[in-house]
Amino acid sequence: MKTEDVAVLDDPVGESLRGHHAALARRLGRAGTYVPGVATFSAVSPAPDPADWADLARLLGPGEFADMFSCPATPPPDWEPVFVLEGRQMIWPGDRPVQPRAAIGTDMVELGPADVPEMLDLAARTQPGPFWPRTHELGTYLGIRADGRLVAMAGERLRPPGWTEISAVCTAPEARGQGHAARLASALIAGIRSRNERPFLHVAETNTAAIALYERLGFATRAHVTFRGFRTP
Repeated sequence: MKTEDVAVLDDPVGESLRGHHAALARRLGRAGTYVPGVATFSAVSPAPDPADWADLARLLGPGEFADMFSCPATPPPDWEPVFVLEGRQMIWPGDRPVQPRAAIGTDMVELGPADVPEMLDLAARTQPGPFWPRTHELGTYLGIRADGRLVAMAGERLRPPGWTEISAVCTAPEARGQGHAARLASALIAGIRSRNERPFLHVAETNTAAIALYERLGFATRAHVTFRGFRTP
């Protein structure tokens, strides 16, 4: 993978909004965010000036939440800090063999609009990260059902050129320890590689169990990042 191809991961939200997810974006000047219900991730230019922050504030509206994801730029002082979370970005090595994709249609199923209530419920119980009523529109989402109930899921989120982020990897407490997360992630990896793209992901630094799982699957840490959210003036 060329250095310039990896560089798009420095601004995964902005690259996604300008590219693959343009149909799900709202833009003003050099600022962008997702349409309501899809995601709260927002982006400004890599070296933002006051006009960029003003454009983003106008896009979002007064007193609204701006999830700046891993953007290192600091907004104006009248933007209220909401959260700070240390994490890491992990990438899939380009030369690693891909495991065969698990069969879809048995206990592993592709999820769609009809599954959204269960997806939201599972996300609320397991807290894998932000998940909204239209988040599933960002890419392919897979789930595992047990006795008809959704007990695990994972899907595709950000899509900078040449890459697809694996996200929302979660398993209900009563179904843990059965390898569901590894199966789902492996199926997504196979699907992403079939498009000649490479998988990447983000994980909280405190989530050591998830980091260990991703390392077993072949992911390697590319960068340590800080996730931050703010509220517009």
